[in-house]
Amino acid sequence: MHIMEGFLPWQWCLLWYLLSAPVIVYGLIRIIRIADEKPEAKPLLAVSGAFMFVLSSLKLPSVTGSCSHPTGNGLGAVLFGPAVTSVMALIVLIFQAILLAHGGLTTLGANVFSMGIVGPFCAWGIYRLTRSSLSTSVSVFLAAFLGDLMAYVTTSVQLALAFPIPGFSEALMKFMIIFAYTQLPLAVAEGLLTVVIFENILKLKPDIMEKLQIISKKATEA
Repeated sequence: MHIMEGFLPWQWCLLWYLLSAPVIVYGLIRIIRIADEKPEAKPLLAVSGAFMFVLSSLKLPSVTGSCSHPTGNGLGAVLFGPAVTSVMALIVLIFQAILLAHGGLTTLGANVFSMGIVGPFCAWGIYRLTRSSLSTSVSVFLAAFLGDLMAYVTTSVQLALAFPIPGFSEALMKFMIIFAYTQLPLAVAEGLLTVVIFENILKLKPDIMEKLQIISKKATEA
C-alpha cells in the first residue's frame, strides 16, 4: 500500500497532498480537544498509533512501486474516528519513509489518503452502522477488515490514475487482482488481531471506552 518514493508523477503527488491536508488539520484539532477534555485517553492514542506503526511496517512485495501489509487503521478509527486516525497515519508514514525507506515523502499525501483517510473513514462508518445490530467483536472485525481492504482499493485507484495502461479500467483491475492475493488474508488476520486488542482494552479500561462513547454505560455495567 505504501507507494514508494518518486513513483508517482508530481501532479498526482500534489493532488493527494491537497486532498489530505484539510482532514489532517481537522484531525489535529480533534486530538487537541480530546487531550484537553479527556486526558485519560492519551495512552489509548499512543497505543493506536503504535499498533498502526507496527502492523504497517510488516510489508510484503506486491504491485510494482508498492507493497502489501496490514494497515492497523481500524483500531484508531473505532476508538477516535477517522480524522484523528489520519494524523496517526501521517506520523507513522513520515517515520517509515525516513527511517525504513518504506513509502516516501513525495508520495506521502497519496499514502496518507489511502491508509489514513479512506481506510479509517470506511472502518469508522462500518463500526457505527453495525454496532447496534451485531456484537461488538463482529463490528470491530468488519471495521478493521474492510478498512484494510478499502485502503488497498484506494491505492489501486491511485496507481491506475497515474498509469492508465492500456486504460484506467484495465489498469485498475490488474492492480486490484495482484493486491488481492496477499491483501485478503492479511485483512482477515488484521481484523482478528484488532478484535483481540480491542477486547483487552475494553476489559482494562471500560471507563475510558465509555467516555469516548465507544460503548454505553449499560454495556459497561453488564
